[in-house]
Amino acid sequence: MTTSVSDVTTEAAISAIVAAHRGERGPLLEILHAVQAELGHIPKEAVPLLARELNLSRADVHGVITFYHDFRDAPAGRTTVRICRAEACQALGAADLVDCAQQAGSPIGGTRADGSVTVEQVFCLGNCALGPSVEVDGKVLGRMTAERLRSVLDQAVTS
Repeated sequence: MTTSVSDVTTEAAISAIVAAHRGERGPLLEILHAVQAELGHIPKEAVPLLARELNLSRADVHGVITFYHDFRDAPAGRTTVRICRAEACQALGAADLVDCAQQAGSPIGGTRADGSVTVEQVFCLGNCALGPSVEVDGKVLGRMTAERLRSVLDQAVTS
């Protein structure tokens, strides 16, 4: 079996992250967040490495990764847009925002082919009074309209 440079880099990053959390009880979630922060996503080859390092089954690790929507198995776009689909935002027009994103060529739950934008849906950003809300690269924006969202998406594509 041959290993690529990225596999070695992934293995080294995971080993260092696991070592930093070695004394903690139940560190899998914190480790997964750290891996994603370090690598930009959780690569498939991380599952057996984490399972071995934490003495868990591959199914346990894979189950946690796939259960939580915050973990991704591919790098995100340069800009990440999260559209709130919870009840309050839904009642105030979140469906129009989803339609706007799709019409702009940004698939929900995916990344544009050019790597510029990842659009995800979430179920509450905690900004219900100012819905519909979106989060753009970690910044929550309220009272979002389709026109404003289109501007955000256009800017992300051109930058």
